[in-house]
Amino acid sequence: MKRKLDENDVPSPEPAANNSTTQSSFESFGLDPRLVQAIAKSQFSTPTPVQARTIPLALEGKDILAKSKTGSGKTAAYVLPTLQAILRRKATAPKQKITSTLVLVPTRELADQVYRAYTSFAAFCSKEVQILNLTQRVSDAVLNAVLQDSPDIIVSTPARVSQYLNSARLSLDAISHLVIDEADIVLSYGYEDDINAIAKVIPRGVQTFLISATLTPEVDELKALFCREAEIVKIDDQEEKGEGVTQYVVRCGEDDKFLLIFVVFKLQLVKGKSLIFIDGVDRSYRLKLYLEQFGIKSCVLNAELPVNSRLHVVQEFNKGLYDILIAADDQEVLGGVLKRRSSKAVQDEEHQISDEDDEDNQKPSRKKKVANRDKDYGVSRGIDFQNVACVINFDLPHTSKSYTHRIGRTARAGKAGMALSFVIPKELYGKNRHTTISSSKHDERVLEKIIARQAKKGNEVKPYHFDMTQVDAFRYRMNDALRAVTKVAVHEARAREIKQELIKSEKLRKHFEDNPDDLRHLRHDGEHGGLIRHQAHLKHVPDYLMPAQGRKGLSADEVGFVGFKKVDGKDKRKDHKRRGKTARKGRGMGKPKGRIDPLKSFSAKKKH
Repeated sequence: MKRKLDENDVPSPEPAANNSTTQSSFESFGLDPRLVQAIAKSQFSTPTPVQARTIPLALEGKDILAKSKTGSGKTAAYVLPTLQAILRRKATAPKQKITSTLVLVPTRELADQVYRAYTSFAAFCSKEVQILNLTQRVSDAVLNAVLQDSPDIIVSTPARVSQYLNSARLSLDAISHLVIDEADIVLSYGYEDDINAIAKVIPRGVQTFLISATLTPEVDELKALFCREAEIVKIDDQEEKGEGVTQYVVRCGEDDKFLLIFVVFKLQLVKGKSLIFIDGVDRSYRLKLYLEQFGIKSCVLNAELPVNSRLHVVQEFNKGLYDILIAADDQEVLGGVLKRRSSKAVQDEEHQISDEDDEDNQKPSRKKKVANRDKDYGVSRGIDFQNVACVINFDLPHTSKSYTHRIGRTARAGKAGMALSFVIPKELYGKNRHTTISSSKHDERVLEKIIARQAKKGNEVKPYHFDMTQVDAFRYRMNDALRAVTKVAVHEARAREIKQELIKSEKLRKHFEDNPDDLRHLRHDGEHGGLIRHQAHLKHVPDYLMPAQGRKGLSADEVGFVGFKKVDGKDKRKDHKRRGKTARKGRGMGKPKGRIDPLKSFSAKKKH
């Protein structure tokens, strides 16, 4: 094809493609060399689609509404442009101290995560850029001192910002960049009044970033409140086709969930780290204690623990200290809910399958949106779980949208991932009363919506059929383990973790120093509280129970036959069956021959 000539008879350059995803590297954005160096240190090779399209627009100073799925790199899409703007301003006015960037997030955990992202990308310009996490657990005196020094970037929840604005300890007069992360749920966390208060003091002309995983009426409200002709960056699933999740669904009875979860982990059918979503904190601890019976370690993300403790659990999971993390969404583990929902709203959620699954038809009123907010946003949104190989929906979420956010925890940054969901068919609901939960009554209806939603995106939810004849041999072990995990054991496990956090609490350290008896009582309860009846034999899988294909994923030292005698011949075990027969015989026919009184025969002399 011939190219057009300009007025000097020189071929004019071909127009650049209108798709910014052609950017092949971060260097092409014209970022500060210190930022490029930090990007390389963070092992970011090439921009993700949302970064490739958002960063150039942001550097031009335009307002941006970016919609992309969880794990697509949205945080870096606004962190890098805001840091670039600060470094550019510092180059012209190095001594000027103003707070120019405000980042609003719905939860403390997400605030900590964003703060660490800023710290990471500002690693080579840390002297020029000061960042403050306003939600961190430090004294007000420390925060006030830092605020007086006008940090360049403030990361916070809307409530915390509103609190400091009301007390005149924070000024937003010089703000030039406003970021609202997780914009589609920030209002649903009860921050509407705080957002309105912030909007009144934000100066005109502020560059605004609205970052979201979905486009909802909440996002439209924020757009009308803060944006001026915002550029919409909407990343379709086709552009992220390399980040696919293989999805499976298993139809089974309630008891079979516990049987199959044991088989999956004990026979190592899943390799790598797993994130298990479950309905309720009590149920989370029950599953944890159940898996411990088989020697399978896991950790629970418990909403009752302090924020720092929950962050510590996530960090331990990300570091690989635990391969299994159990999360209860319905308790909103992330916290940040400032307005407690009414009991009627909670009851409605338990018995209603929301119609909010269809985004195109989602136009509920403001009050209805708050009352019917998805319970599962807690863990499935915001927190950065790293290198998750498999997401297991032990209990199916209440909506297909929640399912989408849950499985977004895996298959991130181009890596492969798998989602496995347990579904209770109608005919099996309520068959096992001691393990049945009310929410599973609607599993089939929710599954239909999930399949339809994924089909629109070109994804398939495949049925997975376990050969139950090969795993039924493990059923008696499952029953033994479940019987050992009593309600008392579950409650004591929850109480023990809270007591341990009390012992470690900085605020209580002075109290314990003055009242050592209180500390002694807490430790006594933690050490001597009988949590569960441990059954060592359940940790081993005998050869005769192994399925034909079950040994492939196991090493030789992980499975072994549980013998009745020790290898060294010094078996101290009693034959309870034989002893029982002897006792019964003795009761019917007098003292058995050869019976010896152990007290009379005991000798302290050393045998040679």
